[in-house]
Amino acid sequence: MASELKGALETASELDLTVTGRKSGRDISNAVWFVQEEEKLYLLPVGGAESDWYRNVLKTPTIRVSASGIEASARAAPITDPATVNDIVNKFRAKYGANVDRYYPKRDVAVELALA
Repeated sequence: MASELKGALETASELDLTVTGRKSGRDISNAVWFVQEEEKLYLLPVGGAESDWYRNVLKTPTIRVSASGIEASARAAPITDPATVNDIVNKFRAKYGANVDRYYPKRDVAVELALA
């Protein structure tokens, strides 16, 4: 991802995620929370593996993310290993607080994007 986006993410609390609908083929955008760690960006689907945007990513892993008007495309890598997902959930708790447990009741998957 462009260095401009990395800079914009440093001050953003959420980003816009655009995926391709697995049935419609249309662009679908959602505002989502994220955690940035070095050259990686982590996302948690609110409904876990049942979230529509996550299921869309499984079919078409190329997505777009934007923050403060700066956009980039990236390839999403699903994460299903429970220990890794738990580590990402803890990173979300560190950034967003206890609300993570309320907003993310199903924490069985995550998504990683490379910020390179």
